[in-house]
Amino acid sequence: MWKVFVIIGALNAAAAVGFGAFGAHGLEGKLSERLMDVYQTAVQYQTMHALGLLAIGLIAAYAGSSASLSWAGWLLFAGILIFSGSLYTMAFTGISWLGAITPIGGVAFIIGWIMVVISVIKA
Repeated sequence: MWKVFVIIGALNAAAAVGFGAFGAHGLEGKLSERLMDVYQTAVQYQTMHALGLLAIGLIAAYAGSSASLSWAGWLLFAGILIFSGSLYTMAFTGISWLGAITPIGGVAFIIGWIMVVISVIKA
């Protein structure tokens, strides 16, 4: 399991760097200031949680895999897809109701981090 989360984390980190560079160079002057802020938030949260996935993979490699740690990783990954994905889509399309989906990803992040705590306590 640990390899899966290291790979997913590394791929998301690479994608976040790509999205960040694209935002800084390819979107300059093409998005409103508000939508650029939305885009930057998506990149920031993808980056943070990609690092979280890497940490989960390393914890699993060191302490061993567990169901709660696996849940933590999948919840962080789901959070990236839902939270950052909805913000990227909103930035590109301007569809503001997508902001209603974003908190679902935020809840996945929170529960995922709590599952990390539970995993470490149980280890």
